[in-house]
Amino acid sequence: MTDRFKGRLALVGLGLHDEKDVTVRGLEEISSADVVLSERYTSTLCEGAISRLSETTGKEIRTVTREDVEDASVILDTAMGKRVALLVVGDPLTATTHIDLRLRAARNSIETVIVHASSVLTAVPGLLGLQHYKFGRATTLPFPQEGYLPTSPCEMILENLKRGLHSMALLDIDSENGRYMTANEGMNVLLEMARKLGVAGDISGETLACVVARAGAPDCTVSAGRLDDMRLRDFGPPLHTLVIPGLLHFMEEEALQTFAGVRELPDDEGSDPPI
Repeated sequence: MTDRFKGRLALVGLGLHDEKDVTVRGLEEISSADVVLSERYTSTLCEGAISRLSETTGKEIRTVTREDVEDASVILDTAMGKRVALLVVGDPLTATTHIDLRLRAARNSIETVIVHASSVLTAVPGLLGLQHYKFGRATTLPFPQEGYLPTSPCEMILENLKRGLHSMALLDIDSENGRYMTANEGMNVLLEMARKLGVAGDISGETLACVVARAGAPDCTVSAGRLDDMRLRDFGPPLHTLVIPGLLHFMEEEALQTFAGVRELPDDEGSDPPI
């Protein structure tokens, strides 16, 4: 840290699967930090990865809660006069919470350093063979609560579909209780939202759906098919990501057939022209 800063906060991306996904630069930041913190509410690595990372770097890694990150005061107070590394699964700046944390650090004259890593936002489209620039706004499907089921995620997917764009639906995580929404649960939630909105004709059992399970892991699987068929499949343990494709370019169609095992695709009418 320099004289113009009161502390240093490194946001270190951990990648998608285990401690081996951390970059060399990330390992250097962790090893040189005075304090290492880890948040796991946005995503998680495989079991034991954080413990092994602690052994590799020789650093105690303390877990911080979602409230700690959103409030930021605990992290920023710790960073005053010290080098702090906050470990984030995936890329550290894909969540607005972490961007807000960086802004608060700047307001408090705390230097921030970003160590990027792989993210589902780029890995999932690539694994499916879908073109990144054709994705609309991403959304998150939440666990239903008694008497409450927001429909805004379904509305966002519908808006993307109207524009011919693909939709990535991240699936809810309840890290405190070790609960991770499966793609099957997510598809059922999406269909319920469509029924609630009265748009079951636009998103139905016939809708094409794609699932990437455990992106970045050796046992990653990629699947696609009719939503009614897909929600009955066993994709193995989480983490899962759901994608609802929009208009498909012929190369995307070939990729889904080759990599995701699609047998039937939507009619070619309205498909993207060659580029």
